[in-house]
Amino acid sequence: MRILGIDPGLRVTGFGVIDVDGPRLRYVASGVIRIPPGALPPRLGTIHAGITEVIGEYRPQAAVVEIIFVNVNPQSTLLLGQARGAAITTLVAAGLPVHEYTAVQVKQAVVGTGRAAKSQVQAMVQRLLSLPGLPSTDAADALGCAICHAHAATMMATAAGMSAPEALRGVRIKRGRMR
Repeated sequence: MRILGIDPGLRVTGFGVIDVDGPRLRYVASGVIRIPPGALPPRLGTIHAGITEVIGEYRPQAAVVEIIFVNVNPQSTLLLGQARGAAITTLVAAGLPVHEYTAVQVKQAVVGTGRAAKSQVQAMVQRLLSLPGLPSTDAADALGCAICHAHAATMMATAAGMSAPEALRGVRIKRGRMR
């Protein structure tokens, strides 16, 4: 199963792609989509075009987007929400199942504590994926989203009696008699 993680932003949107085979995680790619300053609609278009390119190149089977937190500045929160909306719309239009986790959930899954610093997330992503160097903070957050989903899907599969690939895709199996 190939998972694409997205850390949305209006200046920089991070992406990370991993392959999951049971408990094994394998790094595929990561990077950032740099969004030039200017009016909001073209910036959202850049996010859409960048994610479309990543999907076309790496062909993920599931996607994960970090849920934004509410900033002190409501205007910043609204703008970030629009970047997130552009990312989710692009993923859904590509036919990908989209899963969402908060930053606290991602940090808990990757580092073991929901209050981890960005540098701790970077270091653990590097270790978990056997990377030769630290990924950028935005790429590390995106890879962390993908890792979080891989771990969550494994736990959900065990609890629901599903295979990990079914849980990663979000497939629900109904057990019992058909009527």
